Amino acid sequence: MRDLIPWGRSRSPSLRESDERLVSPFVTLRREMDRLFDEAFAGFGPLAEWSGPKALGWPNIEMSEGDKEIRVSAELPGLDDNDIEINLADGVLSVRGEKRSDYEDQDRHYSERFFGRFERRIALPAEVDEDRIKATFKNGVLDVRLPKTERARQNTRRIPLST
Repeated sequence: MRDLIPWGRSRSPSLRESDERLVSPFVTLRREMDRLFDEAFAGFGPLAEWSGPKALGWPNIEMSEGDKEIRVSAELPGLDDNDIEINLADGVLSVRGEKRSDYEDQDRHYSERFFGRFERRIALPAEVDEDRIKATFKNGVLDVRLPKTERARQNTRRIPLST
């Protein structure tokens, strides 16, 4: 069984960090690199967390494109329609707002919820008719429908496949 242990026969698997003479230089290097990254990203607040909703951007966005319109949906649980602002400028749809906490910080012991300001910018793949854009907000889901202009619809061509 001792032949299967990666640190060899002569070393004990229960090394203390203070006993540096028995630790491999690679283990020490790994420990120092982990410490370096932990310290480097500790001051970035939300950027320090690489998992959860903040990893890819919050809110979560879904975009689909059909022949006549582009549809953008965003999950915004816990917000009211007054907390959200939607803008369109230069072919970029912006969704921004703020989610506020229900509790004072002194009352909170632990939280994995996201609070604060957010903004997502989505580059639209086609020209849209700005006068006919419709946005609805129901059950925490924002749905924005952006009808394409006549010129954008005409520029779309279906290419047949040959076998």
